[in-house]
Amino acid sequence: MTKVLTEVSQEMRVMRDESLGPVVGTMKISSDEEAIRLMKDSAFGLAASLWARDIDRTAGIRDRIETGAMFMNRADYLDPGLCWTGCKSTGRGGGLSAIGYHNLTRPKSYHLKKVTS
Repeated sequence: MTKVLTEVSQEMRVMRDESLGPVVGTMKISSDEEAIRLMKDSAFGLAASLWARDIDRTAGIRDRIETGAMFMNRADYLDPGLCWTGCKSTGRGGGLSAIGYHNLTRPKSYHLKKVTS
């Protein structure tokens, strides 16, 4: 069962660390600028979810957040065609999409120079 925590603060680990569990912390903010500042105040960057009626507003915020995956008005779907990846201390590499396939293979380069006599 998912736990929704209220009355949390930015100093709490649930707001700064990746729980990767069925828990989410919620807190009131006074502006988009405050939200961006608080979202950047983490060593991790796997995913973020923005909820608003104004799509242009979410796009403006989305472009300023350091995260591998961005959900807008949802947080419940992984598209196999889009890469699932993180940034900062979340890790490197990616899953899903062509990028995920390339992360599971090991390319090898061949350099050939024709011998002429």
